[in-house]
Amino acid sequence: MNAQPQSQQSAWTVSRLLTWTMEHLDQRDVDEPRLAAEVLLAHAMKCRRIDLYVKFESVPEKDEMDQFRGWVKRAAGHEPIAYLVGEKEFFSLAFHVSSDVLIPRPETESLVELVIDHCTNQAIDAPKLLDVGTGSGCITVALLTQMPKALAVASDISPEALAIAQQNATRHKVDDRTTFVEADGLDLPKSIVPDEGFDVIVSNPPYVSADEFQTLDSCVKDYEPRQALTDENDGLSHYTRLANDAPSMMAKGGWLVVEIGDGQREAVTEAILGTDLWTHQKTVRDQVGGVERVLAFELAKG
Repeated sequence: MNAQPQSQQSAWTVSRLLTWTMEHLDQRDVDEPRLAAEVLLAHAMKCRRIDLYVKFESVPEKDEMDQFRGWVKRAAGHEPIAYLVGEKEFFSLAFHVSSDVLIPRPETESLVELVIDHCTNQAIDAPKLLDVGTGSGCITVALLTQMPKALAVASDISPEALAIAQQNATRHKVDDRTTFVEADGLDLPKSIVPDEGFDVIVSNPPYVSADEFQTLDSCVKDYEPRQALTDENDGLSHYTRLANDAPSMMAKGGWLVVEIGDGQREAVTEAILGTDLWTHQKTVRDQVGGVERVLAFELAKG
């Protein structure tokens, strides 16, 4: 078959488009080719993915076909699907994304679940949260939608990322409970730190080392924001900084919850506990690959 569907061969129905595109993307080693094909076609046709299944014999309009073909060509070159359509689902919520923010990943949902469970178990009805390096805002927004009395501060060093996070908070109607601040790490204005401190500080920091960055898949390395991926060092510097800086703005018994990379549990735990300010509480494996993905620490009682 030619590189792109040609309408003169026969009618390019939804069913035929999906079959051809899945095979085309699979041949080019695109992850989850069936899902990618469905997402692209649904967005081109401005419908839900599930609606494609009742449109199997329909033929998209010309402008829809043109949009779809253009996206398929770019997807075959390993440009991320989420950036092509400008959207990614996380915790059953749709988030706007662009190349200014990391694409939300299902592995990070384990962090959200852990924080919700912790606040529930500790009867923290109205937790005060801080999300360091919020990116798209997916963690903050997911937490606030699940905990209707929670308040959050979402920080990021990138003004472009903050703009997207604000857009997502507005979209899901939690912007009135979120304070956005442009900041490097925990260098926050004192005025936005609660008098009693934050109950939970969360972060999915840049944990890829400079050496590992070179080995990332091209769809990540060539498209996602570098400063959100790597610390240009050993991948541990942000954890040490969080461990040292967080206690001054934590509530009594506050938790620090961080996402880590595959194989980083021991190194990150050592970096955080090495400050003598924290006690390790939990290690959580994600539900995608069973990888140790999230670590939780409690501020040591002084």
